Amino acid sequence: MSDIKKVNDQISIESVGDVALVCINFPPVNAAGIGVREGLSKAIETLNAEGRVKAIAIYAAGRTFVAGADITEFDKPLMQPSLPETLNTIEASRIPVICVLHGTALGGGLELALAAHGRIALEGTRIGLPEVFLGLLPGAGGTQRLPRLTGMAFALDVALSGRQVYAKEALDQGAIDRIASGDPRDVALSAAQEVVAGTLATRRTCDLDSELDQAAIDGTRAMLKKKQAHLVSPHLIVDAVEQSAGDFDAGLKFESDSFMACLDTPQRAGLIHAFFGERAVSNIAEAKGAPRDIAKIGVIGGGTMGSGIATSCLIAGYTVRLIEVAQEGLDRGMATITKNLEGAVRRSKMSAEARDAALGRLHPALGLDALADVDLVIEAVFEQMEVKKDIFGKLDTICKKGAILASNTSYLDINEIADCTARPGDVIGLHFFSPAHVMRLLEIVQGAKTDADVLATGFALAKKLKKVGVLAQVCDGFIGNRILAHYSKMASYLVLDGASPQEVDTALEEFGFAMGPHKVGDLAGLDIGWMTRKRKAGTRDPRERYAGDLADRICEQGWFGRKTGKGYYLYDDGAAVPPVPNEAVAGFIDAIRAEKGITPKTFSNQEIVDRYMTAMIVEATRVVADGTAKRPVDIDMVFLFGYGFPRFRGGPLHYADTIGAAELVSRIETYAKDDEDYWQVPDLLRKMAADGTSFADLNKEG
Repeated sequence: MSDIKKVNDQISIESVGDVALVCINFPPVNAAGIGVREGLSKAIETLNAEGRVKAIAIYAAGRTFVAGADITEFDKPLMQPSLPETLNTIEASRIPVICVLHGTALGGGLELALAAHGRIALEGTRIGLPEVFLGLLPGAGGTQRLPRLTGMAFALDVALSGRQVYAKEALDQGAIDRIASGDPRDVALSAAQEVVAGTLATRRTCDLDSELDQAAIDGTRAMLKKKQAHLVSPHLIVDAVEQSAGDFDAGLKFESDSFMACLDTPQRAGLIHAFFGERAVSNIAEAKGAPRDIAKIGVIGGGTMGSGIATSCLIAGYTVRLIEVAQEGLDRGMATITKNLEGAVRRSKMSAEARDAALGRLHPALGLDALADVDLVIEAVFEQMEVKKDIFGKLDTICKKGAILASNTSYLDINEIADCTARPGDVIGLHFFSPAHVMRLLEIVQGAKTDADVLATGFALAKKLKKVGVLAQVCDGFIGNRILAHYSKMASYLVLDGASPQEVDTALEEFGFAMGPHKVGDLAGLDIGWMTRKRKAGTRDPRERYAGDLADRICEQGWFGRKTGKGYYLYDDGAAVPPVPNEAVAGFIDAIRAEKGITPKTFSNQEIVDRYMTAMIVEATRVVADGTAKRPVDIDMVFLFGYGFPRFRGGPLHYADTIGAAELVSRIETYAKDDEDYWQVPDLLRKMAADGTSFADLNKEG
């Protein structure tokens, strides 16, 4: 017989003979909020005061153990007991306490388990300390207890990578004591009874020694100095783990102080914004309708984009028809998809069995007629309007009623494409980013006549593909590429006016971009921008400085970047070495400056960053003002997930708020003294400066 008593709405105690089972029931993820903390503290204190039981087992109801902190408490005053206080209460218990883990035990969930006197994980359980993704470090003993169980090298890896570790590895490293199978409650009861019988050993983690691993500490510090010198929390994580070799209480104090120091950093604010923003972009009415059923997807085009899109769809479990016009192109596309899936197996993103099943769902075909029964078609062919209009006109007669017709266009007018069909409501833009099976951004472009359930299907597809779907309205380049076209001009102007491509790249890499704009151009292919400039030549404003002189001259040599071995930089047959500047480019720059009568100036790294980022913010503001993006946060997520914007800065408009609208207006007006056509203050930004409002305020309104 058992007796169950509720401690509060989230915690209950079940007494079974001489053991007690403490159940956490706070769906959906059993987050370590104030109710869980209060209930656990009271349960442990009550059981110790009563002295009736000889062992306590903590487990969780639902699909997971404690998956982390309660995000609804972020940025609110801390309510007592804090998580460290609750965990110290558990660890100090006179009665042995064990935790039974299932699903995930992340962040505070893992720290809870580490504070227990023993840990059992069900098969498939994953543990981790993801606080680094939020600009924080484990603040409830994770940096002090985990090294005592596993050693410093593993603790550093887990805390700095934020990765999720499966139960087998966790057992091998000593983070858990046993792997079991069955229902969490039943395993908890059996384990607690074993503790009473003396067949399952327990011990307090705080009583264990953490041996100083100087090689791991020094090696990690060297790596961080090279790759993450600008970040705060990773360095403090190393310092805290190193402290675990000393007194436990002193280590907890150091960890707590370091956690509080991280809370005050702009990096933490940026990363928190990114965390919530990723979820906010789909929190719109357009994403909440009933989607159409999608099982079979047709992909037109076996090139880089088409193959990547097909790969992503296959990994998500869809059946895919890959369409090409010639056998050679079809064979090449099939080979690329196979290679992509093999890469996923090598990176442990999928099993060999899943790869084989995916390839079994891939059906190549020549000609559009094979798309008659698919539910969704994604066209990914050459970026020319007439080509796309021809394809959509044919799809209109081939595809079944209710099939969605999507274009992967990066710039072109979805409305013009839709008007080539008798079903414009079924037409949508699905702009994937290259490589499509890796990049997480998906711009979902709403045409003037796109049906509501088609939009909802776009968001459902993004979720199934594990991508971040962002709604965009029709304009040249949509959200991301429209803004890119504007600030890319500034990168070119900086070079023409005195900086070198390498100086621009270095300044922006130090700001936090993984690659500067000229390296990105070489990677993407300079011919893409060249083609766009030629397409838009007739619409160019004659008053605005032309920014393509240098890039055009490079492309005229047949140098398109990495694919040709030359661009702004020289590339040594794909060797994994930093590229060296292409000295011929410096000659082109000198010639263009002479032709235009430009006297070169010197720019500091900060001046480069200020001009480049201000240009980005200016066009991003216009995109919000004219409704191309619903909210500033949508633009931030586009740039975090599609353009390599440094995540710790939160996105261009979150970063703009750290500067302030008034300062941005002042900058623009100063820059306009040299180029009044390019530098113009957006009305929205001027209004924000006058009102003292921010882009964060606009997000709240949205």
